[in-house]
Amino acid sequence: MDQFKIHLDKFITLSEEDFSSVMSFFKSIEVKKKQDLMTGGETCRSIYFVASGCLRKFFINSKGVEQTTEFAIENWWITDTFAFERQIKSDFTVQAVEKSLVLVLDYHSQQLLFEKHPQLERYFRMVYQRAYAASERRIRYLYEFSREELYQHFSTQYPWFIQRIPQYLIASFLGFTPEYLSEIRAKLKL
Repeated sequence: MDQFKIHLDKFITLSEEDFSSVMSFFKSIEVKKKQDLMTGGETCRSIYFVASGCLRKFFINSKGVEQTTEFAIENWWITDTFAFERQIKSDFTVQAVEKSLVLVLDYHSQQLLFEKHPQLERYFRMVYQRAYAASERRIRYLYEFSREELYQHFSTQYPWFIQRIPQYLIASFLGFTPEYLSEIRAKLKL
């Protein structure tokens, strides 16, 4: 897991020995495309680090439609943070968008990790701060931008998502129907 070590080194400094110890708290799993790691209604027991691949978080809205709220690609974390921190049932499902290699850290292991390696608390604080800031920006864009501007902003800021992620999932993330996204894309090509 050299990639995870490189990622951690951007935030904290760990010796090789400490890194080996840190890794002992994680479980590494391979996930197939469309495989669920956590299903809505289950207690959220883990957080997931994407070593390779792509995951998404979604819920089923009142109309029975999947509403994607988050994606995670390489070096990103994903979970239902509220449910994880409280160890309660989640309303969200975490699912693989593509075949993925994921590091899994359950709540109990995270607490032990923090006891043994306190610098990991600093790391997670920094990761959560960045994630929170990104959520704040996304909320602002949802209020401020027209639907076309929202798609243009998303495709400009995250072009790799446009290439990797099926359009119906991008539509779900942006709050569009797939048909409406097709209309926007056609209009922008003119």
